[in-house]
Amino acid sequence: MRRTPLVYAGLFLLVPLFVPALHAEGKHALTVEDLFRFKRVADPQISPDGKAVSYTLTMVDLPGNRTTTNIWLASTEIGDPRPLTNGTKHDRHPRWSPDGAQILFESDRSGENQLWVIDVHGGEARQLTTIASEAGNGIWSPDGKAIAFVSAVYPEYSDKPFKESNALNKQRKEDAAKNPVKARVFTKLFYRHWDDWVEDKRQHLFVIPAAGGEPRDVTPGDRDANPTSDTFSAGDDFTFSPDGQYLVYTATPERNEAWSTNYDICRSPVAGGKAECLTTENKAADGAPAFSPDGRFLAYRAQRRPGFESDRWEIMVTDAQARGKPRSITTDFDSSPAMFIWGPDSKTIYFVAEEKAASPIYAVSIETGKPEKILEGSTNSSLSISKDGKTLAFARVALNHPAEAFVATGFSPSAQETKLAAQNKSRANADLLNRLDMPRPESVTVAGAGGTPMQMWILKPPGFDASKKWPLAFLVHGGPQGAWEDGWSFRWNAEAWAAQGYVVALPNPRGSTGFGQKYVDEISGDWGGKCFEDLMAGLAFLEKQPYIDPERMGAAGASFGGYMMNWFQGHTTKFKTLITHCGVYNFDSMYATTDEIWFDEWEHGGPPWGSQRESYEKFSPHRYAKEFKTPMLIIHNDRDFRVPLSEGFQLFSTLQRQGIPSKMINFPDESHWVLKPANSAYWHKEVFAWLKKYVPPGGR
Repeated sequence: MRRTPLVYAGLFLLVPLFVPALHAEGKHALTVEDLFRFKRVADPQISPDGKAVSYTLTMVDLPGNRTTTNIWLASTEIGDPRPLTNGTKHDRHPRWSPDGAQILFESDRSGENQLWVIDVHGGEARQLTTIASEAGNGIWSPDGKAIAFVSAVYPEYSDKPFKESNALNKQRKEDAAKNPVKARVFTKLFYRHWDDWVEDKRQHLFVIPAAGGEPRDVTPGDRDANPTSDTFSAGDDFTFSPDGQYLVYTATPERNEAWSTNYDICRSPVAGGKAECLTTENKAADGAPAFSPDGRFLAYRAQRRPGFESDRWEIMVTDAQARGKPRSITTDFDSSPAMFIWGPDSKTIYFVAEEKAASPIYAVSIETGKPEKILEGSTNSSLSISKDGKTLAFARVALNHPAEAFVATGFSPSAQETKLAAQNKSRANADLLNRLDMPRPESVTVAGAGGTPMQMWILKPPGFDASKKWPLAFLVHGGPQGAWEDGWSFRWNAEAWAAQGYVVALPNPRGSTGFGQKYVDEISGDWGGKCFEDLMAGLAFLEKQPYIDPERMGAAGASFGGYMMNWFQGHTTKFKTLITHCGVYNFDSMYATTDEIWFDEWEHGGPPWGSQRESYEKFSPHRYAKEFKTPMLIIHNDRDFRVPLSEGFQLFSTLQRQGIPSKMINFPDESHWVLKPANSAYWHKEVFAWLKKYVPPGGR
């Protein structure tokens, strides 16, 4: 269920709902308003010469209910970061030209999302595309003469000359806007996906001369040439071949795409011609192709089990033409490499993977296939490396630190000898962080179901006094194949919960990623089984701590975490209140209304009308409604097509009919998440006020 945010809500945002008596000198506890003061850094990219790093920086205007995003540059040596763009819209996805002289980016500054190019020394940006279907995710060809990008088009026009197809896409868009009839007609799945009505469009790849000109649709036809689900994405999911003659990309399943995970690596000639798929022998997912700098090898990610989105990813390497048999270079690595990059020597691949609630950086030789950890700690992502291989750029977050752009040096000829030293180069939030009292969490391990160890974070509030009894906020993560990492979220921020005057627990029960594939697998078909036992074991551990008040405990969660709140309703009375956000309530209705059917079919062993009927019934919370007793807050949103709105309505009706104190909040303009500034502020206000009502904050 993985995919992996902000109108003015009043003066209540100026201070937290609870203020501890003591703080570190000159500091204050994190307020909800502080969450919107943070500058949001993302997508760092190292320059080819390694002397600078570009990144995006988003500012939130809470009273205006909007955000602005600009591109910044920071020296990897000395000097303060500086803005490269200064707009009031959203400039994103910066990518350096091969010669390091220009940066390609996407922007909605013209009113539509298009591609722009700007000189790194400043000046006015030049608009590159004006395509009616908009453009994004631009990348350069190896020689810098061409640019490829993604655009969602109506496939029936895609085999026509560009001027004609572009005019037809534009006319269809305009006609739809003018038409008083807003009916939607569906003839296949997907008709909607995550938070968008698909409208039978396809994501195609286009190529345009870097100097400007007419784009060419390189992937015409009725198939997406870019992942439509983030689950199967790993950064830039397409690339030019070393000679610039082909685009190699991640294509969605050719058929049955709503219940298949058979993503393929395909190749299309830039000059036009028939596409060829290179990974048809593997019926599970393949994606994220990347060529070695010397042009000899092609690497990509692959899974082995068809239909299972949370199967272990492996990095595969084959010859550049993909004629030989691909081989895994992470066969014995018991975690899933996320995004990866080649080292300049064409012998080493660097990647990030989850490990015990963190995401270190690894290096693996394509010859030995033995990954070595080269940077420990925190949660890292968005890797890029300089041409000489001496400087690595990446994003880094922690539970008490939002994302910043980091660089690391200290490479040795051998991966085994490389231990990197990381430096924060964006420093966007240094002043604010210096004014905040945000304690570091502690990590504990408890015996879960069957004695299997379960890791759990415990975060104590600012001003914590161990001689007092404190209330507990017990948070369950989504997924279920996900984890509470040592990371930062603007949606479910543990520090913000702790600042209200609660001890916060963040358990990683069965199904959590980063603790081995067996641990991940043991959630499937068993949502209310061992995972529930793990969570209850974590709760029992907390109840024994002298500083926890067992009479003041509340629980909350979103997505799978929301499901678990619904499961808690019928299976435990430990909590004084439950808060469920976009959670599954009825497995039958979930299957019949969700978008990515492969997820439910894997988790239950097939569709609900098959022999696996028992799986849909055994752990469905709605079957235990007669046991419901706990006051509950429900949040569910109209544009959530992953866990549709009907799940929240059913639960609310059930609680109301039984006279159980309950409240439902519905955001008609939000999806699985609450992202708009004003909505996010309102979400936090309502959630914390509900929690305070049933679980009073503070030490006693």
